[in-house]
Amino acid sequence: MGGSTDSIAGTWPAGGAWRRLQALAAAPRPPLADQLRAGHADRLHLPGILVELSRLGLDPEVVAALGALAAERRVAGFLAAVAAGAMVNPSECRAATHMALRDPARRALHGGHAALRREAGRLRAAGFRHLLHIGIGGSALGPALLLDALGATGDGPEVRVVSNIDGEALARATRDLEPATTALIAVSKTFTTLETRRNLESACRWLAEGGVTEPMARVTAVTAAPGRAAEAGVPEGQILAFPETVGGRYSLWSAVGLPFAVRCGWAAFEALLDGAHAMDRHVLAAPFPANAALRLAAADCWFATLLGRPTRAVFAYDVRLALLPAWLQQLEMESNGKAVTAAGQPVEGPTAPILWGGTGTDAQHAVFQLLHQGTHADPVELVAVATPGHGLDPAHHAQLLANGLAQGAALALGRPDAPDPARRFPGNRPSATFLLDRLAPDRLGALLALLEARTVAFAAFLGLNPFDQWGVELGKEMAAAIAAGAAAPDAVTVALQAFVAEAQASAA
Repeated sequence: MGGSTDSIAGTWPAGGAWRRLQALAAAPRPPLADQLRAGHADRLHLPGILVELSRLGLDPEVVAALGALAAERRVAGFLAAVAAGAMVNPSECRAATHMALRDPARRALHGGHAALRREAGRLRAAGFRHLLHIGIGGSALGPALLLDALGATGDGPEVRVVSNIDGEALARATRDLEPATTALIAVSKTFTTLETRRNLESACRWLAEGGVTEPMARVTAVTAAPGRAAEAGVPEGQILAFPETVGGRYSLWSAVGLPFAVRCGWAAFEALLDGAHAMDRHVLAAPFPANAALRLAAADCWFATLLGRPTRAVFAYDVRLALLPAWLQQLEMESNGKAVTAAGQPVEGPTAPILWGGTGTDAQHAVFQLLHQGTHADPVELVAVATPGHGLDPAHHAQLLANGLAQGAALALGRPDAPDPARRFPGNRPSATFLLDRLAPDRLGALLALLEARTVAFAAFLGLNPFDQWGVELGKEMAAAIAAGAAAPDAVTVALQAFVAEAQASAA
């Protein structure tokens, strides 16, 4: 694949396929209801996952044009370059090796999984009742999602995740814990992350105040900078390294996944990796019409960039996947929320959609009014699991699935002919459905790997670099300066600081 991505990504689409898609986007399309009545079907059967795309309304003409764009932009080649370890992150001159972390032939070399397995075993056998996992961003969102989805069936220590610098988060996490039976995991790629270091210091102080004589001996560090963790006092044998070529939002497959391996055991963690690797094989081999990652990325390109529909909503019809929208927000918006291409040129249209969502059926009683009858018609995704994870009355799950399946139909078909205008539903609202046969480590691994590949493929469609995130730096730099007492950057900040000072003085 070579050492440069110039021939794969870095320029804004300008070829014949793009012009064809622009013309299709400007032309009227048949309503979704008409397409579905005519027998339009577009679904992909993957092992354990059905990806239902029929209600997106991408007719064969649009799909063919998107396939031509994928070929023109060498999207499959970009994914292959990622898998091969090519330099695909030009702004940091790095590869992106998250796919290697789940490849059985390369896990030991790239992921340090032997050390991870030993440390997970040690923590499971040490008699701790609780672990406090401290990180932020990808160092917290991925582990939190895994634990929330699958942790209820684990037999290891309970794990709580703390990310926010707000002390209330740490106070709540520790409120009913016993320091004597609690250990800490601190995850920071650089081991300089302000929020993580501050929370780690406070957690160690909590341990000490609770009678633990050597708090740092209770800490396991996960980092790409093991020297800094050692300097902070973490015992050398309790420092797990992961590669600098793995970004935080792609890192749950590495030692960052330690809390899941502790809670659910090594076999569960390996099954997670195996499911992800099976999806990688599909993504790297399947041709465009049958390739789930390419098809989903192409749909994102169609709606967000060509049609200018700025959002995508994701609703999990399974409480175990309640954190999926939050994980996706970081994955997609940090990866592709860019104003320049990989070559540093200004983009010429919208990039990543603004992603939001929630859980069904709660969301139906909160935000679905806008989705069904509002003036927006942005795409919606529904994620459900065919079999429940509880032993309650089966009516619970039957009703949950009925609601999840009905929403896609109602969005597409609507009820446009109701005599009362207030009760009319225009329909023609696009949606896709992901239906898993069961929620198990391999299935979750496959789903998350698919969504990662979709994100990377979308970047290739538009010539973006999905592996840097310079946009988070400016606010952090200003925050550090304000906290250090530097001059306020503008008059508004001065006014806000004055209000804070007055409020704190009144409370003293």
